[in-house]
Amino acid sequence: MDTLRQSPAPCSSRPSSPRTPPCEMPAPVGIEAVLDQLKIKAMKMGFEFNVMVVGQSGLGKSTMVNTLFKSKVWKSTLPGLGEPMPQTLQLHSVTHVIEEKGLKLKLTVTDTPGFGDQINNDKCWEPILGYINEQYERYLQEEILITRQRHIPDTRVHCCVYFVPPTGHCLRPLDIEFLQRLCRTVNVVPVIARADSLTIEEREAFRSRIQKDLKSHCIDVYPQKRFDEDANDRILNSKIRERIPFAVVGADQEHLVNGRCVLGRKTNWGIIEVENMAHCEFPLLRDLLIRSHLQDLKDITHNIHYENYRVARLNESHQLPRGPGWVNLAPVNLPSTSAGQLTTPGPSKARKWAQEEPKYEF
Repeated sequence: MDTLRQSPAPCSSRPSSPRTPPCEMPAPVGIEAVLDQLKIKAMKMGFEFNVMVVGQSGLGKSTMVNTLFKSKVWKSTLPGLGEPMPQTLQLHSVTHVIEEKGLKLKLTVTDTPGFGDQINNDKCWEPILGYINEQYERYLQEEILITRQRHIPDTRVHCCVYFVPPTGHCLRPLDIEFLQRLCRTVNVVPVIARADSLTIEEREAFRSRIQKDLKSHCIDVYPQKRFDEDANDRILNSKIRERIPFAVVGADQEHLVNGRCVLGRKTNWGIIEVENMAHCEFPLLRDLLIRSHLQDLKDITHNIHYENYRVARLNESHQLPRGPGWVNLAPVNLPSTSAGQLTTPGPSKARKWAQEEPKYEF
């Protein structure tokens, strides 16, 4: 006891007593302040998100984009009686800056030609794949410069929303042929367009057939199972994969329902509420693209799809030194199209690449 009374407290200058602990907890270092720093930086710089919509004319692509971001990203006009439905003749991109609670999102939406509208749809996917690869090439050319920009403009397509027509049968051969090529180049999220034209039973049966077609033809849509990082991701993404393709309905007009304004489509038998899960699965698509997986879409684009393109291009140009880290990939045959656009190889060569594709961790 005498020794304890004479020895000073190791962590405090105050004399110890039976009621006070002999040692105080050390003050926190302040590592959690890094989150505040990242938030401040993100608020200053904002975010970039590039999305592409692909599908036939008349499936509501422009309306869906307006509904997703609750703004007039695309101005759609209703054609008059006797006038033909306007069709997009070339790829067209529109960029908007959307601000919410001080956070800015630079949104770029790329509309595609009327995919599959022609009688002869042979190789109608080449302009779309060429545009996606062209954005990768632009980013690569900026990245390999000796004096690079501090912030390289990111025009790469982070997500492609593919609109499946509500036929109620299965995927068309054109859909399968295109998706086999598309899923190796960009994150693909298929949706059943104009789902209000199907009954609930027809919708579920259609979804089941599409899932079987995707699995049988090795079409790996987002979220890809092999990119799940941990158990929580696997649980969340498994639930999403069970519901893909989402049955969606787009509407950019508000209606009064039970004293509240809702987004929906007015019909003779009632109003289809877009944000009501009992009517359609638009909330699932919105949560996937914006609220839960937006950053993951960008990460997979940069670390997987762009990395595969970059390695193939550098291997092709013999700029990578041969050694332990040499990636043995077949050269990329990218035939030139108009305006210097690039196209991807066919599905047979893509399947060969899938066996040789290196594993990237991020």
